[in-house]
Amino acid sequence: MLTGDVGGWVVSIPRKSARHRAGVRIRTGGGGGGCGPGSRRVCGVRVALVTIAIISDTHLPRGSRALPDACRARLQTADLILHAGDLVDVDVLDALAALGPPVHAVAGNVDEPAVRSRLPEARVVEVGEVRIGMVHDAGPAAGRLQRQRRRFGDCDAVVFGHSHVPLHEAAVQAGFAFQLFNPGSPTDKRGQPHHTMGIARVEGPEIGFVHVRL
Repeated sequence: MLTGDVGGWVVSIPRKSARHRAGVRIRTGGGGGGCGPGSRRVCGVRVALVTIAIISDTHLPRGSRALPDACRARLQTADLILHAGDLVDVDVLDALAALGPPVHAVAGNVDEPAVRSRLPEARVVEVGEVRIGMVHDAGPAAGRLQRQRRRFGDCDAVVFGHSHVPLHEAAVQAGFAFQLFNPGSPTDKRGQPHHTMGIARVEGPEIGFVHVRL
């Protein structure tokens, strides 16, 4: 069971419906940004625990800015990479795909046309028994969790970006937990004390999130 204190794995997700089946399957909504050439695929493979590396708002390239080595290492060793938008340049998407794990991403508000032509503005990634919604801008803080829960009604969690502010919120209703997660930015902290990324772990019908300082 994925549980922990405030700084770690927090929420346990129960089985939601008969749609959940054993194994690990990655299914996305929209086009582009899926399993790339040479990817270490987890699609269709039975895995007890899946590790997902989550980043957003990389805003590359810009001067000497680059992904921190610690971030790159976690991306390379994950089973799956999620990017919540504002890559800016299409070469960033290709560079992420070259790291190995499958990459799933959404377009951000400052992404170039070449990026936006390859990525949807919102998508759902299904990892075994867990469904994760993705969107770049989840809107104003007031009522945000409730809005995204309505928008992604069949999802266990929603990953978003845009603010560059790390966030993890959860709510339980009718016995089911819903989580909202912003990984912050590994390259542009914008007044935050640290550059950050996120790690999610999926085990059966459960998903837990944690922020990682870089």
